[in-house]
Amino acid sequence: MTIEDKVKAVIDQIRPQLMMDGGDVELVGVDGNKVTVRLKGACSGCPASQITLKQGIERIIKENVPEIEEVVGV
Repeated sequence: MTIEDKVKAVIDQIRPQLMMDGGDVELVGVDGNKVTVRLKGACSGCPASQITLKQGIERIIKENVPEIEEVVGV
């Protein structure tokens, strides 16, 4: 399983929680040890989106895919 496959699997686990609040997350790409995602729906305009990105999505991805060092949003 590639790093990208691992990240996709983790994002699939995170998604239902975001969708319950009207949001979503899309994997844009994996470049080395950096993941780029796009927050969608209610998440895209939410003032707390950076907290969700860094303390939620990034933390969970890094816990499950230790090769990843950073998650950024576009």
